Amino acid sequence: MPAPNLFLIGVRDAEAATSFYSDLFEIEPTFTSPRYVAFHVAPGVLFALWTGYGEHVAPDTPRTTEVGLMVPGSGSAVDEVFANWVSKGVRVVEKPHDAVFGRTFVVSDPDGNLVRVSPVD
Repeated sequence: MPAPNLFLIGVRDAEAATSFYSDLFEIEPTFTSPRYVAFHVAPGVLFALWTGYGEHVAPDTPRTTEVGLMVPGSGSAVDEVFANWVSKGVRVVEKPHDAVFGRTFVVSDPDGNLVRVSPVD
C-alpha cells in the first residue's frame, strides 16, 4: 500500500505563505506558481501550499490538523527551535511544555494553520 506523499496546506496568499514557511523551515520551494507552491521535504514527499480552498481559509477558524516537525535530541533541542522561531515573530499557540511524547510547542502560520515541534519518536 502506498504511503502519503503530499501534505497540502490551505493558505490565502501563496506568496506570503511561501515566505513564512521558507523562513521557518529554512527551505526553498521546488515548484512555484501563483496559487500552488511545493517544497521537496524528503525523497518523493512534498509539503505544498495551495490557495484552492478559497474563503474556507481564515486565521480565526480552529484547525484540528497540524504540520509536525520532529527534532532530534533532548527537550532542550525543542526549546532551541522555539527560541529561534519566536525571534522570527511567529504566533505562539502553545508554549513549550512536556507532553506524553516529550517536549513540545505549537505555533501558527498567518492563516491559522498549526505547526507542532516535538522530539523524534
